[in-house]
Amino acid sequence: MESSLIDRYITYVSTVRRYSSRTRDIYASSLANFCAYAGPENDDELVASLIPNMIRGYEVDLLDKGMKARTVNLHISVLSGFCRFLMKNGVIEANPVHMVRRPKMERRLPEFFREEDMRNYFRRTDVFASDVPDLTGEGYVRRFHRAVVSTLYNTGIRRSELVGLRRGDVDFSRQVMRVRGKGGKMREIPLLPSYCQEISLYLHAVDTMDGSARGLSSPMFVTAKGKPVYPELVDRIVRQELGSAGGFSGRKSPHVLRHTVATELLDDGADLNSIKEFLGHSSLAATQVYTHNSIEKLKSVYESAHPRAKNGGKNGD
Repeated sequence: MESSLIDRYITYVSTVRRYSSRTRDIYASSLANFCAYAGPENDDELVASLIPNMIRGYEVDLLDKGMKARTVNLHISVLSGFCRFLMKNGVIEANPVHMVRRPKMERRLPEFFREEDMRNYFRRTDVFASDVPDLTGEGYVRRFHRAVVSTLYNTGIRRSELVGLRRGDVDFSRQVMRVRGKGGKMREIPLLPSYCQEISLYLHAVDTMDGSARGLSSPMFVTAKGKPVYPELVDRIVRQELGSAGGFSGRKSPHVLRHTVATELLDDGADLNSIKEFLGHSSLAATQVYTHNSIEKLKSVYESAHPRAKNGGKNGD
């Protein structure tokens, strides 16, 4: 089915909402999935299918196919966003998704790496962040990979934000990084002097590869062939670097590094609003999920150190 309404919505989320190409593709695929279920032949039939009973049946169909509740909720959220767009343009009067109960999701705590494991990784790879003569070949690759992990860990930026970084986004004099986040929102992230030095040496290594200095609008992270990084490569670098380092368990991804720095900031006393600004969250609710990890850590400390916990909760000695 061809739908001008869906096409207009995808154009809207791309140009007005400025969602990433990956998010746009997810939205388009999700709406195509709904159309495959509802079977409309044209836009009029599509609008007619946007009723609670049809959406409820679609939700049940997704669950029956073995889809997890979190993924089903994503599909329903995309449909709800499409309905809001139709309301805004006077096509429908109310959002039918609001009449449908969503499947209950289990609360999933953010994964994060142990601070000790991160310290060990950086200690073992410090040689690739120092001013050493080997700036080409394998030496460059190791420096490049370490710089990617270091940036994700030091700044907590998203994978897409790292891919979009330009050389001019780092202000070495002020020691800040300018980052374009979701929806094109800009924020500044403070940088440690040690990180600024590492990135300065890395950028020197990039220029040394072919002997030509690159402009401020050039991509910050490039391969040994001078090509800009892309999302799948960033994922692969993180898996390779942390997978070969030892000590790291569970999923190894850029987002777990983002969770790690957020958890460490909270544990070290940073307030939620500061962490919210640092991560580029649009609401405090997205940041508050990290408090659950801190509560679990507090429980562990309590059970091992509190006098009553050590003697089974009994009073006295």
